[in-house]
Amino acid sequence: MVKFLKSGKVVLVLSGRFAGRKAVIVKNFDEGTGSKPYPHAVIAGIERYPLKVTKAMGKKRIAKRSKVKPFIKSINYSHILPTRYEVLSFSKESDILTFLFVGLFSYNLDLDFKSVLTAETFKEPSQRVTSKKAIKRVLEERYNSGKNKWFFQKLRF
Repeated sequence: MVKFLKSGKVVLVLSGRFAGRKAVIVKNFDEGTGSKPYPHAVIAGIERYPLKVTKAMGKKRIAKRSKVKPFIKSINYSHILPTRYEVLSFSKESDILTFLFVGLFSYNLDLDFKSVLTAETFKEPSQRVTSKKAIKRVLEERYNSGKNKWFFQKLRF
C-alpha cells in the first residue's frame, strides 16, 4: 500500500475540538509508538483563521484582523482527511530543483514546521507554548505575503 500521509501534506481535521480546521502533517508515525500503538501524526494547523480585510480599513485594524491562532496536536490517521496540497521546505538544493521541475504542476505551500516542532514539544507545556508562537510567526508571515489564500480561509460546509 502506498504511503500518502507523509510529512508536509495538508490535511483537514475531521473530529474533535479542531474539526473542520486545516493543518499540515509535521511528522508521521505509520507503525505507531510505544505509548500510541496506532498510526498517528503530529500536525500543526490554524485554530482561528484571519478575518476579512477591505480597502477602507486602516493599517491598525488590518493588522488586528490578520492574526492567526495556531494549534499543534498528535492525531490518529482515521481522524484526518488528506488534500491535494503539500508544503515545501527548501532544506537542500535538490529540493529547490524538484520544486522548479514539479512545482509548476502541483499545489504547494512554502512553510517550514520541522525546525519548530521537536520530540520534546509535547512533554513540557512551556515547550508547547514556544513552538506555538514560532508556528504563529511563520503562518502570519505567509498570510501577509498574500500567497496560498485557500489555506488561510475558513472551510465552509
